[in-house]
Amino acid sequence: MRRLGFFIGVDLGATNIRVALADSSNRIHKKIRENTVRDSSGEKLIEQICSLIRRVGGRELDRVQAIGVGSIGPLDYRRGILLNPANLPVGKVPLGEFLREEFKLPVYVLNDCTTAVLGEKIFGLGKGSNNLFYVTLSSGIGGGAIVDGNLLIGKDGNAVEIGHIVVDIDGRMVCGCGGRGHWEAYCSGKNIPSFVKYLVETYPSRFLGGKIRELIKNGNLTTENLFQLAGEGDEYALKIVREVGRINAVGFANINTAYDPELITIGGAIALHNPSLILEPIISQIKEYTINRVPEIRITPLGDDIVLYGAIALAMNPPQILHQK
Repeated sequence: MRRLGFFIGVDLGATNIRVALADSSNRIHKKIRENTVRDSSGEKLIEQICSLIRRVGGRELDRVQAIGVGSIGPLDYRRGILLNPANLPVGKVPLGEFLREEFKLPVYVLNDCTTAVLGEKIFGLGKGSNNLFYVTLSSGIGGGAIVDGNLLIGKDGNAVEIGHIVVDIDGRMVCGCGGRGHWEAYCSGKNIPSFVKYLVETYPSRFLGGKIRELIKNGNLTTENLFQLAGEGDEYALKIVREVGRINAVGFANINTAYDPELITIGGAIALHNPSLILEPIISQIKEYTINRVPEIRITPLGDDIVLYGAIALAMNPPQILHQK
């Protein structure tokens, strides 16, 4: 009997790092997760990833055939270098090169959401779909696209950075990247509290009241408790969440107009923890902003592990372009 080969997938996010060991039959044997270390040089980050790979590989590490990494961007995918991500300020980190030297294995690095859409295609709702889009609504906003069966990567690996499309030409909010009016500046977990502050200061009669007033006064407003209040039916929290939802509908309409997918799946902590509050305003309002036929829009069944599944798929069967020097 032929022995199974093993593959390691790495999901490098701003908040967490997830690492998994899978075999060539797509069975995941072990998964581990840690909070992402934050250091300006990136050295501790690389050390953490290497430690997690060794732990998850264990006795099977010598049978691992390749490592796939879905990473927060922007990056240079050809060299596997992180380029000072907005939500994880670590400068330039030569992740791919270091992992190749450390483990003496092929290492493939792609943007996390590009990796995620590959995971959706292989393991999730995208089986059989040639036009597929994935959106993450989390600490940041990102996307991945498969168009006519082709995984979109871009010249540097940063295609489909949808969190940085402009949804507000007046540029009222500043994104973590420094740009104005970006989708991420309004609807990401990191930036929603700032947008709420803008709303209540600019339109107090509409958005400031109830428990929202108390949370802002005490400096305790977070994205999590905003959605919790909305889920409990708080009038003012619901108004704010619906405004966030309207802007999300604009973002999804731009996706539909630009990529014309047959299916859009959504992940990330905000969507996974608040599926109805996220889906309803998008589905009900997207038609107002797009000319193309509206696709099916669903929450991914792969949950928090979607990038991890994509990284495993990437290690097993990397796109041909990743073999080019």
